[in-house]
Amino acid sequence: MKAFHEIRNYNSDLMVWYSGYENISFVAHWQKEIELVYVRSGEASFHVADQSFTAHAGDLVICESGQIHYSDSYTSQNHLDFLIFDTNIISSRFHNPHFKNALVTAAELNSFGLSESLQRVFSLVPEELDKKQPYYKDIVSSAIREFWFLLKRNLPRTEKSKDDSRRNRMLEDFQELLDYIDKHFAEDLTLENAANMMHFSPSHFSKTFKKMMGMNYVTYINMVRIEQAIQLLGTNQYRMIDIALECGFTNIRSFNRVFKEITGYTPTEFSSQVDPDVYKTTYYNRKSGDTEYVEGGSTTMRPNFT
Repeated sequence: MKAFHEIRNYNSDLMVWYSGYENISFVAHWQKEIELVYVRSGEASFHVADQSFTAHAGDLVICESGQIHYSDSYTSQNHLDFLIFDTNIISSRFHNPHFKNALVTAAELNSFGLSESLQRVFSLVPEELDKKQPYYKDIVSSAIREFWFLLKRNLPRTEKSKDDSRRNRMLEDFQELLDYIDKHFAEDLTLENAANMMHFSPSHFSKTFKKMMGMNYVTYINMVRIEQAIQLLGTNQYRMIDIALECGFTNIRSFNRVFKEITGYTPTEFSSQVDPDVYKTTYYNRKSGDTEYVEGGSTTMRPNFT
C-alpha cells in the first residue's frame, strides 16, 4: 500500500469521474476534488482524515477536498460506487463545508429525505457520461450541484474552532511531508527527520502516521521506493543494482527482500513474468470489471515516475 496525491488530468471542461468496483480496498490518498463513495452493497472499513468507521449498504461516505482517506477492507464483500468531481462544479468560490461526519448512514439519508436524491445522482451521472447526449454536461453538473447543496442544507457541519485550525494545519503539514517523500524517496528518510518536519516527537509521529495512513512509516517509504523500482524495471534499461541504489536501497539484498515482501515476486521474477503497466501495487488493488466513466481524462498518482 502507498499513499498518493491523486491527480486527474481532464481533456474536457467537465471535471467529473465515476466508477464502480466490487470487493476492493484502496490505499491512502488525497485529491483536490470532492469524492463521494456510495456503498451499493456489503460493507467497507473507511478512514477519512481522523475518523474511522465501517460503512454498510446504503451509506454514503464524504471525502472532502484535501482529506487523506483509505479503505482496508481486504476481506469484505462490497460494491462501491465512486463519484469524484472538481470543486468548481459546486462554485468558483468553493470553501470546504467541513461536514461533522464523513459517514452518512442510510437511516440518516432517509430521515433527511435524501435517499432518492442519492439514487438519482448515482444513476444519472454514469448514464449521461456514457451516452453523451446533447446538454449532458449541464445535466451532470446540475445533478451534482443539487445533491451537494441538499447535503449542506441537512447535514451537521463543524463550527470553526482553534482545534479545527490546528487539525487543518496538521493535515496541510502532512500533505507537504508526503510530497517531500515523493520527491526525495531515494534519500535517507529517517523517522526522526520526518518527525522533526512535523514538529512531533518520534513516538507521537509514528502513532499519528499509522493512524492517518493505515501503515507504519517504514512500510510507506518502502512502498514508494518499490513503486519507482517497478517503473524502472519496465524500461529494461537498468541493472538490478542500479535500480536498487536509484530507489534508495543501500544494497541488493535489502532491495530483493523488500521487493518480494511487497509484490510477492523477486525483482527478476517480476521483470520476466509481470507486466508493470498491468500490475497494480497502488490505489484500487482489487479492481472489478465494472465500467469507469471519466470525461475525456485520465488518472495519475504521485509520485510521477519520469
